Amino acid sequence: MSTVGLGLPLPRPPREAAASDVPSEGSLRDTFGRVAKDLRVSVTDRCNLRCSYCMPAEGLDWMPTDQVLSTDELIRVLTVAVRDLGIERIRFTGGEPLLRRDLEDIIGAVAGLPQAPEIAMTTNGLGLPRRVDGLVDAGLDRINVSLDTVDPARFAEITRRDRLTDVLDGLAAARRAGLDPVKVNAVVPDRADLAGVPDLLAYCLDHGYELRIIEQMPLDADHAWQRAQMVTAQEILATLRTRFTLLPDPAPRGSAPAATWLVDGHRGPHGPARVGVIASVTQPFCGDCDRTRLTADGSLRNCLFATSETDIRTALRTLPDDEIDAALAHLWRASMWAKAPGHEVNVAGFRQPDRPMSAIGG
Repeated sequence: MSTVGLGLPLPRPPREAAASDVPSEGSLRDTFGRVAKDLRVSVTDRCNLRCSYCMPAEGLDWMPTDQVLSTDELIRVLTVAVRDLGIERIRFTGGEPLLRRDLEDIIGAVAGLPQAPEIAMTTNGLGLPRRVDGLVDAGLDRINVSLDTVDPARFAEITRRDRLTDVLDGLAAARRAGLDPVKVNAVVPDRADLAGVPDLLAYCLDHGYELRIIEQMPLDADHAWQRAQMVTAQEILATLRTRFTLLPDPAPRGSAPAATWLVDGHRGPHGPARVGVIASVTQPFCGDCDRTRLTADGSLRNCLFATSETDIRTALRTLPDDEIDAALAHLWRASMWAKAPGHEVNVAGFRQPDRPMSAIGG
């Protein structure tokens, strides 16, 4: 297989994966040799912020409760993923995952599996001060907190909520609970926000957090994303370099979505301080992708930008109990086997997924 750029496979005409070709056992492989070991799980599409680049001010029509996987259903699916399909890392996302009241029970069940995966969560941080200790006790290993700015007025404008202090309190609570590293995920919604990016990095350096800045992706509910208006990784790095010296990070990137740099003259809790940029649009890393996704209502997605999904909720709720696990494994292997070579955001005719990010999971 030939590659270009940062590992993006050369496109080839899409095809349906023949049923006879789908592996009947083993890990989640695709036709390009990639193996999914990282599972992103959306536990809810609901959120208590209204970020302007994600959803409208009035919010969205949330999934009906009876369509969302129950605690027992979700635990069963995750058990199959770890026990039978080789998943080694699980990240819980939303919406806002802390709006799921049974999250500690789900994490505890996954952490109790014989081959327990690494367990992470991406959150807006609002509920962390009162729940983080219970989550850590249940088995949470790592955390990412979304924070686009440390300017209170701009935070309120972006999120349509005056909650910056609560997010900062959540970050501090995560550190006190012993989570390490504590990572901060940031999006730069507008070029006018570039000037504040060095301030955000300075805040993270001062408090021992690791900043990850993400190119805004075409996953907004309004489908208003325009590439020409997107702040690129190149612009982000150029702005950071006006205040900081960034050095190449000698650590192997592997399948990590972020390319990282050492921040010269600064140290983190365990060594040189780092900053990362996730350039999903301008520098795709599809060739190294090892992720598979599960939505809150029980659909498998083999790519963040996939325009088709595989329903597993029906199997969970209709098949005889002794047939469910094998059916889930087969559906998942077939979903992964059909994975496209790349997301095609940069290809003419790209079609944005119908689901917004809040309903897919980060």
